[in-house]
Amino acid sequence: MTMEAIEDLLCSADAAAIPIVPVRPDAVPQVLEALPAAQATWARAQDFAGRAGELLLLPDARGNPARVLAGLGDDETDTATTALQAGALARRLPAGDYHLDLAHAADLDAGLMVLGWLLSAYRPDRALCPASSQEVADTERKKARLAPPPGVDVPLLGQQAAAIWMGRDLVNTPANRLGPAELAARARDLAEAHGAALREITGDELARDFPLIHAVGRGAEEARAPRLIDLAWNGDDAGPRITLVGKGVCFDTGGLDIKPASAMRLMKKDMGGAATALACARMIMASGLPVRLRVLIPAVENAVSGRAFRPGDVWPSRGGLSVEIGNTDAEGRLVLADALSLADEEKPDLLVDFATLTGAARVALGPDLPPVFSPDESLAEQARKTGRRVADPVWPLPLHRPYMEGLKSDVADISNITNDGFAGSITAALFLSRFVKQARRWLHFDIYGWNPTARPARPKGGEVQAARLVFHLVRELATA
Repeated sequence: MTMEAIEDLLCSADAAAIPIVPVRPDAVPQVLEALPAAQATWARAQDFAGRAGELLLLPDARGNPARVLAGLGDDETDTATTALQAGALARRLPAGDYHLDLAHAADLDAGLMVLGWLLSAYRPDRALCPASSQEVADTERKKARLAPPPGVDVPLLGQQAAAIWMGRDLVNTPANRLGPAELAARARDLAEAHGAALREITGDELARDFPLIHAVGRGAEEARAPRLIDLAWNGDDAGPRITLVGKGVCFDTGGLDIKPASAMRLMKKDMGGAATALACARMIMASGLPVRLRVLIPAVENAVSGRAFRPGDVWPSRGGLSVEIGNTDAEGRLVLADALSLADEEKPDLLVDFATLTGAARVALGPDLPPVFSPDESLAEQARKTGRRVADPVWPLPLHRPYMEGLKSDVADISNITNDGFAGSITAALFLSRFVKQARRWLHFDIYGWNPTARPARPKGGEVQAARLVFHLVRELATA
């Protein structure tokens, strides 16, 4: 996704731009009273009531669109999400130029409305993601364009949207087109675009220094061999050290503990953590934040073969702990363990990992609300508040230390699963915590990385969760 494509969705304000009037139910009478009589009569005839998602185009005397009424609903407790979702008009309005009239919704964040417009306009990159004929036609039709209100930081919002489009494309790409090598190539393209350095660790070096990453990925064919992708960028040699780690399991069969077909269907998205880390990195680099950034992505395919690792195996880790494999389908925490150990060695000021890690997180909080974990409860709460402010929501769950007992092993320092099946997202986070010892602050996000259904600003398919949240946290840290 290029900035040129983003700019094609925006326009300059002029007298011909059609006003979009966001309206809550209690403001409907006032709005209708201010309309020309014919338009007010039309709105009443259509029973416009300001309901969430309600859209009404009002014609001029010639029958052309003259004004848009956009219902906001009556939930005033989460204005950030309301603003973001209002931007979904990008896909519903006819081609033309529009501007926002916020006279009756002054509390809404105009920047989030513009961002919602850009996010809603997403279409998969057809070079990466095959499209149906309907999708092609939809992509090629003339689009509605929005004039951003004065004071909105269009370049900043554009860079965020472009990064999220990129991350969505990565998640949506079929696994036969995106294995570990291809994921590394996409990371290299990003690095080159922003003057960052990138290194791939593979083969004997990977087996020696990152034994868990190698163990998980060694069952795949040679063309899809495992690797550790290591990107480094310095926005300021004296700035805070920020390290992002993203789970890059390009396809997860479950290994020898193979998944049933129903659970394997969406496993192309199991590299959603890597996509999120790269999207967040793009925001940071494009904005030129004064930080020292590192991105680590253990990229593997968890395949079934004679070389695949087995239940009951005991493997060493980069962090020095031996790990008993209780289940080969709990592979994400294994590859993250080695990557987190490497990240931890630099004692970063902020260490963040993103991972499509557990089904238990979905059971607890559903697909829209990723849990966030941190040994620093104030940091987890800061993440929650920031996510709410920028409409990128998360919810803190505890690193409840007594549950660590369930990860004990009779033959190794730790097992990668518990036997009781309780609190799966918490015990996975506790497992990861054993490999983070020196980082000043650490956040772990157990994301879903997928929209099961289309919603405003969030089309069905691959999604980037918590990247904007972390970008804003890093921005605050860098400018404090």
